[in-house]
Amino acid sequence: MSRFLRAALLLLFLASCGGGSGKFSAPRDLDNACAIVRERPQYLRAMKATERRWGIPIHVQMATIHQESKFIGNAQTPHRWALGVIPMGRQSTAYGYSQALNGTWEEYVKSQGGGGKKRDRIEHATDFMGWYMDESSRRLGISKQDAEAQYLAYHEGRAGYAKQSYLAKPWLVEVAAKVGRRSEMYQMQLQSCGR
Repeated sequence: MSRFLRAALLLLFLASCGGGSGKFSAPRDLDNACAIVRERPQYLRAMKATERRWGIPIHVQMATIHQESKFIGNAQTPHRWALGVIPMGRQSTAYGYSQALNGTWEEYVKSQGGGGKKRDRIEHATDFMGWYMDESSRRLGISKQDAEAQYLAYHEGRAGYAKQSYLAKPWLVEVAAKVGRRSEMYQMQLQSCGR
């Protein structure tokens, strides 16, 4: 067999494998909570475990994940560019389903007893969100049912939320309102399909 033919067959084989990107792809219908959990039952298992452990409702978790990563497990912020062509690194260290920053993720891992946790694993990402939102509830008095306020504290950090830094960011207030509306939509959908 010629080298060209072997190389072409190897390339064809690798292309057919899809590079493994499907592991991190988004579910097909992001506007239907029932379709999401039907397509990805592991998401529902992870979110139920988080709800049991931390008291954060599934629909609040889902709306936050939708806003942060659109359910893409290896989501990252875009690159920054100098002069439009020189890569300068990413906009932040946010990564994974929950878009947790490196420092906050490290704080979570340390507080929960060590390593082995990964931001691109749904069960770890939802547990992180539960841990973070539970702490926001305890420190700031935010209801665990209030997706909008929880999202503002999640985005701005607890100190920023306490200082109401979001008031200077009308775009963020609107994003948080959208998270609140999506949470309500997901809650009604999950009730209708018995989840």
